[in-house]
Amino acid sequence: MPGPVIIDGKATAKRIRGELAEAAKALKNRHEITPGLATVLVGNRTDSATYVRFKKKAAAEVGFHSIDRHLDEKISESELLKVVKELADDPKVHGILVQLPLPKHIDEARVLASIPVNKDVDGFSAENIGALVMRGGDEPLARPCTPWGCIELLKRYNIEVSGKKAVVLGRSNIVGMPVASMLQRMNATVTVCHSRTKDIKAHCLAADIIVAAIGKAEYVKGDMVKEGAVVIDVGINSKPDSTRKRGYRLVGDVDYEAVAPKASAITPVPGGVGPMTIAMLLKNTLNLSMHNNKISPEKFLSSLELSTTFPAS
Repeated sequence: MPGPVIIDGKATAKRIRGELAEAAKALKNRHEITPGLATVLVGNRTDSATYVRFKKKAAAEVGFHSIDRHLDEKISESELLKVVKELADDPKVHGILVQLPLPKHIDEARVLASIPVNKDVDGFSAENIGALVMRGGDEPLARPCTPWGCIELLKRYNIEVSGKKAVVLGRSNIVGMPVASMLQRMNATVTVCHSRTKDIKAHCLAADIIVAAIGKAEYVKGDMVKEGAVVIDVGINSKPDSTRKRGYRLVGDVDYEAVAPKASAITPVPGGVGPMTIAMLLKNTLNLSMHNNKISPEKFLSSLELSTTFPAS
């Protein structure tokens, strides 16, 4: 049996960034609009600061305008809300991202709710999630980035979803529930498994597609996957490894060595879903820049022959 198709998120994200750079250049030339992404970082968490730095670098690479607000950890909630309001009122800003987690004295839900839906670059507002779930209504202005990255990988690798049985491991608001909705919109029959699900192994063995976002290192074993299944691993966990200089290595929620021989296609960790998140964040930013200027993203991108960058969902 030939080995599985390795779904390369790093290469796919690079290709998407190239498409976005071309679209941003055309948007500037035709409409004098430069997509603008604002990031708000509160405090000095190393992981958050690193992620924001990556976003800023990626935005510059594709020709986007970026604004950074790095605020003291002791800032009051009311002052933080003022900063978000200033960004919301800035016509050069089309997407606002508040980096989580926020300090404990700040109500994250209230801050996120203060971001207008037309600048909700993370795609987590009630309006965007509602539009994602509802059939036959308006499309969401932005989609949750990591789930959308999973779907984009399936589409770009021409993996059939319609009519297939899909199992999503994990029901978080960030990944599990949005990706389940996206798979349903693609006409998959979706089962969401979580901590109270009985016999998860049986559900996985029946699945044509597994999306693992359960937050447990190498949870999905070889005996949980049927021959020919497609496996999308969203997890990223550190595993002790004395052979590595840093003393650990990164693994997903899937036991890659055990599962890959049985899969028809699989994402590695690292290099699978991870690189797609920022790429999809930039796609949301471009989309919002057009929506906020009453330009149809579908028509504009079709004119550039880049419609596959924003596939119908």
